[in-house]
Amino acid sequence: MQNYFNYFTEIEERFQQRRGAILLLSTLDWALIETWREAGIPLDAVLRGIDAAFDKYEARQKRGNVRRVNGLAWCAQAVMEAAEEMKEAAVGTASGAEQGQESGFEHERVAAHLEAAAASLDSATVAPDACRATAARLRELAGEVRSPAGKTIDLESLERSLTVLEEKLYAALTAAAPEELLVGLKEHAARELAPYRSRMGAVQLRQVEQQFVHKQLLVEYALPRLSLFYMSQQ
Repeated sequence: MQNYFNYFTEIEERFQQRRGAILLLSTLDWALIETWREAGIPLDAVLRGIDAAFDKYEARQKRGNVRRVNGLAWCAQAVMEAAEEMKEAAVGTASGAEQGQESGFEHERVAAHLEAAAASLDSATVAPDACRATAARLRELAGEVRSPAGKTIDLESLERSLTVLEEKLYAALTAAAPEELLVGLKEHAARELAPYRSRMGAVQLRQVEQQFVHKQLLVEYALPRLSLFYMSQQ
């Protein structure tokens, strides 16, 4: 997938460009982007969906006052429609030639990202066993990236490993978190999602709510994201 590791930033920039004003994406917006990414929605489909949603919005705006677009979830339905259209149009085609064009992800920066996440997990006070086990695995992966054989490591495969580690960590955090905290996070997610329920299917709503709760758990306990999408660009 072209621009695989620019997925988040390109979506954010396109949404801000079409909205016509800088609006920092909310936790809900980032959770929605993650559901698209994990569902394999191509970046081009998301960008086309955003454009289509704003084209319709601008057409309605000319006919009278409409509410200001304040969240990416407003574009959710158009994104799914664009993804379906691209899927139908792409039957029988392949894009494997694009792989290997990703770069910018130098191996040393990848290893440093993994080690920084491991250091943060070492100091965790919640689910300490799971956090330390995850930290140990991250250091193993960092060593593999730095090894002579690391030059052949497929970053998308590494990202899948990090996704699995995150899922296991979420399970441990959920088990350790107080009931009232989890209930509060779900209620927060429900309030944030309320204006967009008509634009998302039931499955997508559940996925976004889950992502929202997971992200907020990490914020609550000051724990890092493992995904390479969150790696510093410095």
